[in-house]
Parts: sequence; C-alpha cells; structure tokens
Amino acid sequence: MPKVYPNNKNTTIAVAMSGGVDSSVAAALLKEQGYNVLGFFMKNWGDDTCGLKSSDCPWMQDREDAMRVCAKLDIPFKTLDFEKEYKDMVLDYFFKEYELGRTPNPDIMCNSQIKFGVFLDKALELGADYIATGHYVRAREVQGARYEVRDGEGESVELLKGVDKNKDQSYFLYRLNQKQLSKSMFPVGDLTKPKVRELAKKFSLPNYDKKDSQGVCFIGHIDLQKFLSQKIKEKPGDIVDEKGAKIGEHKGLFWYTIGQRKGINIGGIGPFYVLQKDFKDNKLIVTNNPKNEQLYASFIEISDANWILGITPSNSPLAGGEVLECRIRYREKLTKCTITDKKEGIYQVDFKTPQWAVASGQSVVFYDGDSCLGGGIINGYAGVAVEI
Repeated sequence: MPKVYPNNKNTTIAVAMSGGVDSSVAAALLKEQGYNVLGFFMKNWGDDTCGLKSSDCPWMQDREDAMRVCAKLDIPFKTLDFEKEYKDMVLDYFFKEYELGRTPNPDIMCNSQIKFGVFLDKALELGADYIATGHYVRAREVQGARYEVRDGEGESVELLKGVDKNKDQSYFLYRLNQKQLSKSMFPVGDLTKPKVRELAKKFSLPNYDKKDSQGVCFIGHIDLQKFLSQKIKEKPGDIVDEKGAKIGEHKGLFWYTIGQRKGINIGGIGPFYVLQKDFKDNKLIVTNNPKNEQLYASFIEISDANWILGITPSNSPLAGGEVLECRIRYREKLTKCTITDKKEGIYQVDFKTPQWAVASGQSVVFYDGDSCLGGGIINGYAGVAVEI
C-alpha cells in the first residue's frame, strides 16, 4: 500500500525547490492538500566554488524561479548554503574518481548525501516533519512483503519506480536508507511528465514552461574535460587501435569512458569507440567496431552496495540465485541478472544478456518488479573483474 502521511495543517513539509517544474508542482500539490509547506532552495554551487569555474551554472536564475513559485503559492522561502558540504561530499568524490580512471555519477552521490542527507537533517532541525522533492519515484510501506526487512526498526518503506517509465528516477535514489525514505515524500511520482506540465499551467506557476535540466547536479551543462582539467593535470599518451598501431594522441586517460565515441578526435575510418584504458602504458585503445566483443560484459563485480530494505545476496531470497532485473545506467533497458557473493562487500552480477560499454565507477541498480532493491558501484568493465 502507498505510504500514508498525516494530512493536516499541523504537518510541515520542507520542499526542495530547484526552480524546475517538477519540484514546483510538488509544492503546489502539497499546499492544495492542506499541508504547511515551506520552500527551500539549496545553494550548493557558486560562481567560484572552491576555486572552480562553471560559467554555465544557472543557480541564480534557478533560485529566482524557485522564489517566484513560492511567492505565487504564498509559502515561505529560504535559501540554504551547502557549498562546503557539496564540495566535501560530491565534488571531492567526483574528482577523485576521475583521477582513478573511473566514471562517477555525481547525481547519485548528490541525492544521498545532500538532498536526502544534509538537507533532510537541516529541515528536521528547522521543525519540518518531512521533506519532499520532485523526483519521479514512489514510496510504499512494506506490509507482508516477501523480503525480510533488516534495516532499522518500526515501519519499513520500499522505493518504487515512478509511474512515468520514461522519467523514472529510482536509479538515482538507490542509495537511500530507511530513515531517509520514511521522512521523504514524492508528490509527482504517481504522475506523468505531461500531467505535471498540465498542472503547472493550471496552478499558474511562473515557470510552467521551463525546460528540464539535463546537466550535472547543481552544476548544469559543462565542458567536462575543461572542468576536470582545473584539478587534474594532463598526461598525454598514445591512442592505438586493436592491433596496437598508433593512430592519435590523447591528453589523459581520465577524460575517457568505455564506449565513448565523441571527443576522441582522431581521423581514419571512424567513428571510433573507447575499448580499453591501459593505465600501465598510458594508452587509449579504440575500435571502429561498436560490436567488438570486448565492449560487452557478461558479468561485473560491484562494491559499496546499498540495500534499501537490508536485503543482501547472503540472505533470502537472493541467496538462492533469484533472477532480478537491473540497469547499468540511467534509462538503460532493464536486463535480467543474478547476484552472488564473492567476498565480504564484493558481489558478482551475471547478466542474462551481455551489456554494452559497462564503465567502472558507474552504478548498477537492481529491481524486483517496481521495487528498487538497491545497487552498487561497478568495479569492472567489459567482462573484466577488477581486484580492489
């Protein structure tokens, strides 16, 4: 059954207002339902955060849009400055992973550490009963579920896919825990994006026709190589084909990810795809065959796993090799898989259908029907298990 929240004017909801349509409609719906709604904008990025530049970061415009929405809804508005926390928990992780030659997903870390971490804690400290976001996901209380809940006490909450399968954002929230889920609301999770747009217009929200953001969490659209080069030094090397013949030069293996096609900047019979990154000899190995078998992974190893309901492959029912579904990147088609323990904290994921261009540092997220069970960080790519 859906999670039941107290629905009266004495229940205070702190809404994370990004300035976008989804969080604005979330606030409008909660206000319409009779909650005491507060609007908060998180300033996690400035014009010169930690000495880093991102001229495309639209935080000032986003803050103004959020403020205008709150004025229209006649709800209080407050800006919270989390620049230091964002630097410590997201940016440092972002750069460290690239320095290790991995491809991180900062949005996942941003959600678990900032939106549902420091923001949740601050909102509760300021007197809120719950927080709400504009994510396209749902929450459901576990009642008679076949999974034994092992995380925390009291009620237990499942994270479900959003009704709009094209907008479902459960992939980005797989690291949430029971405390975070039990104090979170997702008002647009039962809606489709067109319906949210329709409601935004119905509520006469000033940003009803604002385009969706597609950039990195709180940074916006960036030239990734230019952004990373502010902290990571170039380390030039050779670009070689599958036979080892030099066909170009790279500025550093850090800038590339497995399967990458754009930005390689070499001529010849292309397009070329990144096949491997040889850190020992500092060579970027490419192929012009997107169906090269080395680009397909039949299994991977993961670590740093989070299981939303405390379920792990070492307890029932996953211990029996139950077939689940998973995806290796956002909006990737779901594929069937099984999970087994390798050693403490390390799991092997076997795919029924080999997956193309699996990148270390990215996340694999597991599902049982609509329920998001959790996920982990990929240690190996292209079928190669990496010892850590």
